[in-house]
Amino acid sequence: MKTTLKTGLAALLLFLAISCKKENSSIQSSGINSVSSTRDALTEASALAGNTVRIGSQVWMKKNWTGKTYRNGDKILQVQDTRKWSKLTTGAWCWYNNDSATGTVYGRLYNWYAVNDPRGLAPEGWHIPSDSEWTILSTFLGGESVAGGKMKSPGTLEAGTGLWYTPNTDATNSSGFTGLPGGGRTNTGDFSDMNASGGWWSYNSNVHYWYLYYEWGTFNSSSYFKQNGFSVRCLKD
Repeated sequence: MKTTLKTGLAALLLFLAISCKKENSSIQSSGINSVSSTRDALTEASALAGNTVRIGSQVWMKKNWTGKTYRNGDKILQVQDTRKWSKLTTGAWCWYNNDSATGTVYGRLYNWYAVNDPRGLAPEGWHIPSDSEWTILSTFLGGESVAGGKMKSPGTLEAGTGLWYTPNTDATNSSGFTGLPGGGRTNTGDFSDMNASGGWWSYNSNVHYWYLYYEWGTFNSSSYFKQNGFSVRCLKD
């Protein structure tokens, strides 16, 4: 009888030890994933924050944002499928043409939902510029009719001196903004305009974005669909 009780007690203790070990392992794993996600975001933000330019009273990142999480560490959904992209009503990102190699140069493309999510797409200390802040930039550069040339990276694809199609009108990048022709994704999920156009979201409810074009020296704004995918450029708080 004593032997049976001892055996049963030993089995119970072994079961409890295994259960606790599994629970601790699960908690530790969850914590590691959370810390890892936060660390990745901070490393990315730190790297880009060191690559900034002051234009007038504003400080801009010189590269397009490439974050894959919101500020709180929540992941942003990557969507490759054309049909799924066209039906989105929540935040998502993609590489141009679903090719990750484009990301090292042009960054990620985000839909409007990701840009305007209350969790915040930009890293701590930065934000997505509003229409009024884009206007401050273009006004400082002489107005929308001439600001584009001062914002575009110079050179052309055909001459092997840049990334824009010929003629890349008026491009000098005298502002240091270094606008690149990253193209975009349409509301139907198709990709278009790489090397011809670069577009950046504005943070507002009017679904505005601002863009540069290879044939113009202007900096323009337009309204599109919330499912469109464009680049993001962060502005310092």
